[in-house]
Amino acid sequence: MRQPLGVILAGGQATRMGGGDKGLLPLGDTTLLAHVIERLEPQVAGLALNANGDPARFAFLKLPVLSDTVEGFAGPLAGVLAGLDWAATQGAETIVTAAADTPFFPCDLVPQLLLRSERMTHPLVLAATPDAKRGTARHPTFGLWPVALREDLRAALQSGVRKVVQWTQQHGGREALFPQEEAFFNVNTPEDLARAEGMI
Repeated sequence: MRQPLGVILAGGQATRMGGGDKGLLPLGDTTLLAHVIERLEPQVAGLALNANGDPARFAFLKLPVLSDTVEGFAGPLAGVLAGLDWAATQGAETIVTAAADTPFFPCDLVPQLLLRSERMTHPLVLAATPDAKRGTARHPTFGLWPVALREDLRAALQSGVRKVVQWTQQHGGREALFPQEEAFFNVNTPEDLARAEGMI
């Protein structure tokens, strides 16, 4: 399989942070989004950003900015679909998604997702970590997604499907288990941002 393209999901409304673009919040001497780009870019064949609204505010990143094609903030799956549509124009077979508010995800995210996808007709894998209560906790904004299923995903979104796992399970989605529970710590509140500062 060819190296996937990368899509950073930044299409959320960030209501718990008071709105705006969470990814542009300062973290260390740069931004949340810069940390995510730094980790994902070396692992993929090309990179784009899924974000809604005026794309000009991200022009300094020099990345394609992909807006949701499904109206009404339909959640991460809408960003995945935007990424798959872009990847189709690039002739790619797969994308890997990462969230714009999760700055410490594994530097081997893509290799591990690809490893878990071996011998799948349609490689569809979500990242997961150990969870004391549930056994494993899925991280649905971090996954490997096949371009071949984009029309199926479009139809699912149009029919009202919003939960990532609901759709991935229909297609035999797997999990790639990462051992560090903190690897997918994401910034949802000002307190989380302060904690992330301490984790750098």
